[in-house]
Amino acid sequence: MKTIIGNIFDHVDKLDVIVHGCNCFATMGAGIAAQIARLYPEAYIVDSKDPRTPEQKLGGISFTKNTTPIIINAYTQFRLGRDLKYNALENTMHLISLNFHDLRIGMPMIGAGIAGGDWEIIEKIISKELVGMDVTIFKLN
Repeated sequence: MKTIIGNIFDHVDKLDVIVHGCNCFATMGAGIAAQIARLYPEAYIVDSKDPRTPEQKLGGISFTKNTTPIIINAYTQFRLGRDLKYNALENTMHLISLNFHDLRIGMPMIGAGIAGGDWEIIEKIISKELVGMDVTIFKLN
């Protein structure tokens, strides 16, 4: 796992996938989720049209099929705000490892911003679940 100081959107040409954390209520109104919804509207559409209930979405993923890079909505928090669920984060990372193993993956410090998670715990989960994968974490200054 690599870390780059900078904006993930300045590096999309070097990524196959962008992963970001979402709540389960199709509300992409703040943080990186809002930027993704604006830059990659399909990510919001996939999220809002997901047929699962919010309870079923937690710990799961949805993703775009017609964007470059692919955008993965990782349902790591149930509600808006400070609600990161570490077990949901672990499940989403496991699904990513199974389905996107050979791709170049970029993500912000997922779960450590608005969701209120502890980056040291989050980083351990990502490292464990995405072991051997090409993962870059983007930290803003």
